[in-house]
Amino acid sequence: MTAATLDVSGTTATPFQRLVRVELRKSYDTRAGFWLLATIGLLVLAAEVIAVSVTAAQDEPMSFGDFVGTAAFLTSFLLPVLGIMLVTTEWSQRSAMVTFSLEPRRPLVIAAKALVGVLLTLATVVFSIVVGFVANLAYGLFQGDTDWTFGWPDFFAFLITQVLAMLGGFALAALLLNTAAAIVVFFVYKWVLPGLLALGGALMGWFETLRPWIDFQSSQAAIWDWSTSGEEWAQLVVSAIVWLVVPLTIGIWRVLRAEVK
Repeated sequence: MTAATLDVSGTTATPFQRLVRVELRKSYDTRAGFWLLATIGLLVLAAEVIAVSVTAAQDEPMSFGDFVGTAAFLTSFLLPVLGIMLVTTEWSQRSAMVTFSLEPRRPLVIAAKALVGVLLTLATVVFSIVVGFVANLAYGLFQGDTDWTFGWPDFFAFLITQVLAMLGGFALAALLLNTAAAIVVFFVYKWVLPGLLALGGALMGWFETLRPWIDFQSSQAAIWDWSTSGEEWAQLVVSAIVWLVVPLTIGIWRVLRAEVK
């Protein structure tokens, strides 16, 4: 007797846009995801209120770009955590088996998660700019004058650096597949590593020459300055390969081959 089999060869594949919608919903319909997004919004609001209050009271000059920069500083620490949770939630909550059973094409699932990360980053950038706009208006009411210095180069630099920050967390998450480990490694990379690299450069002359090529965070200054130096852009590309492309490639390979339990 021939064993019964289920033929799914004629079943319509899941559209990619549906995967994106599902991953987007999963980013906020858990308590951790919801409170992370809420925390980003609340911290940006709180920081701008404090910035307006302090600078207006002390008669410090502020511009629209300064208020946006305040938001950018905060979101650069939280967006990588968002990128981490987009990947690791599947594994920590043991829902990966359901996800990859319903959609066995793992590359599409990874791509959908990455796209959701970029979309949420874009939403965060827009929110930060809107809040910065309101903060600058409030500052103008107190000071009687407003400075709207913030051009398209600043906007694109803000957007690019925030996307890179999110992708850095995404890469660590794919590499480690553990939320706590990825967050710890990220903050070590963000806070400890730059100091160690600077110390190494101060103690060893040859390392100071090498440091710009492996310090991804400092090399991103070329994006904000829109540097005309080809060497600075080359340093950005090389350091991005070391700290972003390589971990992301290994991480994706691991997710594609990992045993789901």
